[in-house]
Amino acid sequence: MSQEPTTTQTGSGIEAVALLPEPAMRLRDVSVAFSGRMAVRNVTFDVAANKVTSMIGPSGSGKTTLLRSLNRLHDLTKGAVVKGEIQLGDIDVYGNELPTTLLRSRIGMVFQRPNPFPTMSIYDNVVSGLRFNGIKKKSILDEAAESALISAALWDSVKDRMKAHASTLSGGEQQRLCIARALAVEPEVLLMDEPTSSLDPVSTQRIEELMVELKNRVTIIIVTHNMQQAARVSDDCAFLLMAEDRAGELIEFAPTTKIFNNPSDSRTLDYIQGRFG
Repeated sequence: MSQEPTTTQTGSGIEAVALLPEPAMRLRDVSVAFSGRMAVRNVTFDVAANKVTSMIGPSGSGKTTLLRSLNRLHDLTKGAVVKGEIQLGDIDVYGNELPTTLLRSRIGMVFQRPNPFPTMSIYDNVVSGLRFNGIKKKSILDEAAESALISAALWDSVKDRMKAHASTLSGGEQQRLCIARALAVEPEVLLMDEPTSSLDPVSTQRIEELMVELKNRVTIIIVTHNMQQAARVSDDCAFLLMAEDRAGELIEFAPTTKIFNNPSDSRTLDYIQGRFG
């Protein structure tokens, strides 16, 4: 994968060339419509690798719609049309380079409410994606399950009851199980759609701590209505807004500290300060 060069001036007056890391994903003029009705319009930004990018904005501003477009979940929705360009590294997400199932292994998803397979064991939940991809060797599955559960901060709680049904776990544990299930296939990007909205404060804190830890191995994009959460966990922030009859538009994209402390657009400041929501 290529890298973008940048130059800096050294003390001796000689220009030094440094390579900036390539974005994990690129969005260019991305629009999403359902049966002709626009829900997201012309969104452009880069997702930095090994960072947490949050998407904030009021209900109906297109955050989840945009998130679901990143791994082609709208393929399952009748009348949905996604336009523009979405790239995973050098791969065109909407091209024919990758089968959709493989794409969703590389761009995992964690949904708003925990959705483990309730009648399957904890172990079978974690390795379900690997089995779907044709991996059957038990030693590989065992190693992947343990590694994913450790990464999801769940191993110590479940290592002695791997055959228990996932439904025996608490809500927070079920969400971490879903994270482990996504991590087991070693994705490059992990999409998280309000992953703590149905959890208690203690579970929410553990998931937030987990996100900060996980970005060392996977790029994370999170949709959240919780401004404090976005400020705590994300490195970059995208603010989306639906203005009057216009579809969800990107108002501002910047480092999270700038969005929350010195936004460029007055509408961003109004939203951050709770003047509308």
